[in-house]
Amino acid sequence: MPSSWLAKAQKVVWAVFLFTLPVTSFPFFPGGIGGRTEVRPLSLYPLILLLFLVTLPRLFSRPIPRPAFPLAAFVLAAFASTVYAFTQGIDPDINITVAARAARMLVTLGLGVAFYLTVAVAPSSRDELRFSLRWLYAGFAIALLWGSIQAGYILFYTPEYFDTIEYLQGFISVRGLFETRISGMTYEPSWFAEQIAFLLMPWLFAAVMSDHTVFRWRWRWLTFEMLLLAWASVVLIFTYSRTGYVLWGVQLFLAFLFRPPKARRSDSRWGLIARRGLQFGFVLLILVVVVFAAGSGNNYFSRLWSYWIDDDITGTYLQFISVSQRIAYWETAYRIYEDAPWLGIGLGNFTFFFEEKLPDRPLFPTPELLFKLTPAEGRNQVVVPKNMFLRVLAETGLLGTSAFLAFLVGVLGCALYLFLGAQPEARFFGQAGLLGLVVFIGVAFSVDSFAVPNMWVLFGLVTAGARVHTRQLVKESGVS
Repeated sequence: MPSSWLAKAQKVVWAVFLFTLPVTSFPFFPGGIGGRTEVRPLSLYPLILLLFLVTLPRLFSRPIPRPAFPLAAFVLAAFASTVYAFTQGIDPDINITVAARAARMLVTLGLGVAFYLTVAVAPSSRDELRFSLRWLYAGFAIALLWGSIQAGYILFYTPEYFDTIEYLQGFISVRGLFETRISGMTYEPSWFAEQIAFLLMPWLFAAVMSDHTVFRWRWRWLTFEMLLLAWASVVLIFTYSRTGYVLWGVQLFLAFLFRPPKARRSDSRWGLIARRGLQFGFVLLILVVVVFAAGSGNNYFSRLWSYWIDDDITGTYLQFISVSQRIAYWETAYRIYEDAPWLGIGLGNFTFFFEEKLPDRPLFPTPELLFKLTPAEGRNQVVVPKNMFLRVLAETGLLGTSAFLAFLVGVLGCALYLFLGAQPEARFFGQAGLLGLVVFIGVAFSVDSFAVPNMWVLFGLVTAGARVHTRQLVKESGVS
């Protein structure tokens, strides 16, 4: 009896964990566990319970997932580089200490590892994998519903409606809403777009293109995943996230590429390729038309083409579309790496070297850089590279970067193993994993936080899929 109650408790907490993933900046957080940061995942609360109910017991009683070994090596390298940084006499010239930054970043990394390990070991059967995806979809259905409600003030703006929605948003996120873009249940529109494109859409694209569903209901070719993909695509438009749109298009192309061939008898190889190309081109044309029509009314998004038709605009194209400051961050991170190539400067210490290593160039065309470098009372002057790979390179050096890349290769190995498997469900998980890894490369050029759950959850589900299907194959073969 106690074991059955424990199993039910594990299942309930696991469902709550997945259901709450879309809320990433929950305002009601104690200061000791991230209450003063922008990244405050609501799923951290059920995660704490899962660590004791599921993660630790299974790590001690079952084989450790193979990608966890290079991840452990990365954690050790990051810890070593951070400790070594204390011996270098870093002079903090902003309103935060080196010790505070180090502690926060190590806790953040530990939180990310906890997300990954929990998701990687929690599902232990195919039924539990399907159960996991159903609750992930359920959480995102609520997020998409809230995003659809927010889209109302973009289509039919009234101050009263916007004020009401923004008031309710205060119970979900620490940041208010944008009048011209939707944020869903996240901190800002770009976070919402990346969340949809990274954590949700790889599963939906893989499900639609492989004709797979984790639900019992379907009507001919229509599935819940297809409906959810269409809904998510429409909601994504109102984030006006350039990165989100690109990631959507890339996944659409790759999903068509991975789609199992269903050639007609009369089709030649080139005929099949041409037919798929026409299908992809038709869908992409519809997307471009919708994006252009919707984006024309949004000043932020329409910058992509208004630069070329407005004679009064000065400066370069990259400055106008707010990319030049990102390049400055990336170049600064690489210059920091060149000075400490092996161990790096320690987690979180990029901000202390930023002004010194910033490339020598005029700052007036990039207001964001001027804002960060101008002292002001109460202003947060912490600067991050906004690039996952360059942050790892600058702050942990070649040692940490090698371990982190080995972890990604381990996840890639899990995805390929599933994709090349004989079972349709395994191929579905593999296809989603490959899509997710491609999306991660794009997301890594704008996000560098280890606390955002998207990366860890997707990689964890791919790892769990490989472990479950390997165990199933061993069981079916009768090998003890």
